[in-house]
Amino acid sequence: MLNGERAVVVLFMARVFFSLPFSLIYEGLALSLLALASFYLEIFAEKSTSLIQFKTRPGASSGILLGTVTLPMVMLSRLIQLSRAVQSHDIQHSEIGYLVLQYWAVSASCFGVLVFLRFTLTPQAYGTKCLNIPNLHTATIGLSYVIIYAAICSLSLATNSPGLHVALKLLWVFCHGMAAVKLILHILHTFPSCASIGEALLVTAGLVLYLGDMLAYTLVKIDSALISSKLVSPQYGMKKNEISTIIQGILVGLLIFPILYKIILRTCGYSTKYLNGEFFSTDENTPKGVRRSLLFYGSLTVILILLVPAWMQFVHEFHMHPLIWVFNFVFSEPLRRLPLCIYWIGVICASVLRFYNISKHSKIERILLRKYYHLVAVLMFSPALILQPKFLDLAFGAALAAFLVLEVIRVWKIWPLGKHIHFFMNAFTDHRDSDLLIVSHFSLLMGCALPKWMSSGFNDRPLAPFAGILSLGIGDTMASMVGHKYGVLRWSKTGKKTIEGTAAGITSVLVACSVLLPLLASTSYVISQHWLSLLFAITVSGLLEAYTAQLDNAFIPLVFYSLLCL
Repeated sequence: MLNGERAVVVLFMARVFFSLPFSLIYEGLALSLLALASFYLEIFAEKSTSLIQFKTRPGASSGILLGTVTLPMVMLSRLIQLSRAVQSHDIQHSEIGYLVLQYWAVSASCFGVLVFLRFTLTPQAYGTKCLNIPNLHTATIGLSYVIIYAAICSLSLATNSPGLHVALKLLWVFCHGMAAVKLILHILHTFPSCASIGEALLVTAGLVLYLGDMLAYTLVKIDSALISSKLVSPQYGMKKNEISTIIQGILVGLLIFPILYKIILRTCGYSTKYLNGEFFSTDENTPKGVRRSLLFYGSLTVILILLVPAWMQFVHEFHMHPLIWVFNFVFSEPLRRLPLCIYWIGVICASVLRFYNISKHSKIERILLRKYYHLVAVLMFSPALILQPKFLDLAFGAALAAFLVLEVIRVWKIWPLGKHIHFFMNAFTDHRDSDLLIVSHFSLLMGCALPKWMSSGFNDRPLAPFAGILSLGIGDTMASMVGHKYGVLRWSKTGKKTIEGTAAGITSVLVACSVLLPLLASTSYVISQHWLSLLFAITVSGLLEAYTAQLDNAFIPLVFYSLLCL
C-alpha cells in the first residue's frame, strides 16, 4: 500500500504540516481529507479495471494521490510563507485572504473530481455495465465526508468574512469543483492516451483556477454592484501588475481560441474532420485547406491584436495598447534586455540545429537527447532570473504563448507550417508523448516558469524562484545521465531509475545551491535558507524523480518549490 511514490508524498505532507501555523489549521485539515480520499481512491482504482473507461497514458500509474495533493500543497506552502510576512507586517492581510480563496478553489476542484471518480468507478469495479446506486453504508460515508469538508471550508472562509459573503464564496468554490469535473472529462475524452488521471487532474485544477481568477477580475470591473463582485471582493479588488495581466490575457485567449475557431468554421459552413472529432486533416494543401488556414490566421490575429488587448485595457486600465506597453518595457532598459534577447535567440538557434541533426543521425537515446534541452534551460534562464527577473516573467509568457500557437498549428496541420512542425517535433518525442499531443516541451517550460511566477510579490526564500531550473535543469539531467551511464543498483525491479543516478541528482543540486546562494547574497538578496531544510527539500524532490511514473517535469518543480517556501 505504501510504494515509493506514496512514501515521498507522505514525507512531503509531513514537512508542510510541520511548518503549519495555527491560523491555517482549517486548510491543513482539508488537505488531510483530500490526501486520505485520494489515497483510498488510488488503491481502489488499481485493484479494479474501472480506469479502462478513461483512455489514460499507457505505462503510467493512475497518479491520483500525487495529482490531487500537489497543487493544494503548493498553495498551502505559499500561504505559510505569506503568514510569515503578515507577522512582520511586510504585506497586507487582504493578500492572505485572496490566496486563501484560491486555495479553496484548487482544493474544491480536486475534491470534486475525487467525488466524481468515486461514484463513477464503482460500477465497473464490480463488473457491471450500468451505473449502480451505491449501498447505504458507502453512500453514508461519502456524504459524511463531503459534509465535513464543506464545514471546514465554511469555517475557514468565515474567519475573515461576514455572513452573506461566506455563502457566496462557498458557491464560488463549489462552481470551481463542478467546472473541474467537466473539464477533466473533456481532457480525458478529447485527448486519449495523453495523460494519466493524476496528470490530467493537475492540469485541470490549474486551468480552472486560472480561468476563475480571470473571470473574477472581469466581474469586479463590470459592475461593483453585482453579486459576483461581492463574492470576490475585497480579495479580487486588488490591482494586478501589468505583466501578470498581459500574460493571463494572452494565455487565456489562446486557450479559448480553439473553441471560437470551431464556431467560426461552423458559421462559415466548413465541414472539417475536426468538427467530427478527428484532429489530423489531410487536405492541408488543397484550396479548401488553404482557405481554412487563412481563416485560422485571421481569427488568431483578431483575438491577439484586438479582443485580448481590449480585455487587458478594461481590467488593468492601460493608457496605451498592451503591445505598445510591452515594446516600451523592453526598450526601457535596452542595454540590458536587448543583449539578453540576442543571447536567447543565439542559444535557441544553436541548440535546436545541433540537437535536431543529432536526433536524425545519431543512436543516442531520446531520453538523453531531451536532457540536453534541460541544460539549455539552465543556460537561458539562470542569468535572466538573477539580472532581469521581471523581464523573464514576460519572456516566459511569450514563450508559452508561442508553444501553444505552434502546437495548435501542428495538431490541425495548418498550412504551410503544420506538417513541418509535426516532423520536427517528432524527432524529440518519447513514450510519454502521444500521436495527438506533444507535451514534454510544455512541461519543461512550465516547470521553470511556475516557481518564478508564484514567487512574485513577497518572497523571503531566494532559492524558490529557481526551483524549476535547479530540479529539472540540473538535478533531473544529472540523474538521467549518470544513471544511464553508471547506474547499477535499481530502486525497483521493474523501474529504470538507479540509486547512483538519484544520488548524482541530489548532489548536483546541492552543489548548485552552494554556488548560487553566495551569488544571490552578493546581489543584495537576503539569505534566509536553512541548509538542513534545503537538504530535505532536495532529497524529497530527488526521490520523487526516482519513484514517480508520472510526468516528472510537471510535478518535481512544484514539490521542490513548495518545500523551498517553507
